[in-house]
Amino acid sequence: MAQQPDTVTRILDTAEVLFAERGFAETSLRNITSKAKVNLAAVNYHFGSKKSLIQAVFARYLDPFTVRFHAALDELEADHAGGVIPLEALLETMARSVLEVPAERNSLKVFMRLLGLAYSQAQGHLRRYIQEEYGSVFTRFTELVRLATPELPDAERFWRLHFMLGTVIFTLSGLDALRDIAEKDYGEHVSVRDLVRRLRPVVVAAMNAPLPEPTPAQRQAG
Repeated sequence: MAQQPDTVTRILDTAEVLFAERGFAETSLRNITSKAKVNLAAVNYHFGSKKSLIQAVFARYLDPFTVRFHAALDELEADHAGGVIPLEALLETMARSVLEVPAERNSLKVFMRLLGLAYSQAQGHLRRYIQEEYGSVFTRFTELVRLATPELPDAERFWRLHFMLGTVIFTLSGLDALRDIAEKDYGEHVSVRDLVRRLRPVVVAAMNAPLPEPTPAQRQAG
């Protein structure tokens, strides 16, 4: 007989699915306890508050991702012996690290929806938590991207990285619908890795696109 997951795992499994489906504000602790078949005292005992539970849900994904991503960046830096790492290699490494983590957790779709919520719905505590606990790996990656794209002004690079991240989150969080459309309309059976292979040249091209024409106000200021 399969062993039942322990209380902490059951709470986390339920919370991450409900948060991904409904959002943070719309998901109450009562919703979580009812679906997880635990009482409120169990949530309070193990997590203390809804805020801590949200952070714990992110930690389950971001802890292993951070370890893997740091190790992958170490390998890239060693391979390039202190030289500039090409942008495509950096993006490929990030994609590979993202794909490896959900196999250990729930699903890529849930992971991406949670990341999307972290951008669109995150309260101050979650932004601070992610920055304090995981900011080092994202700062490291951003610096390597800066070295790979020296022609981009810092502000332009900031926008392009966020456009790229938004594209990736939107695409992978809607994975099931996209695969259904591809199969129904085009007869293609698309794996996650196929989709990432198609997405990679798009985001690389976006990062390398010519700078936009300056506005009249910018020309005048220059």
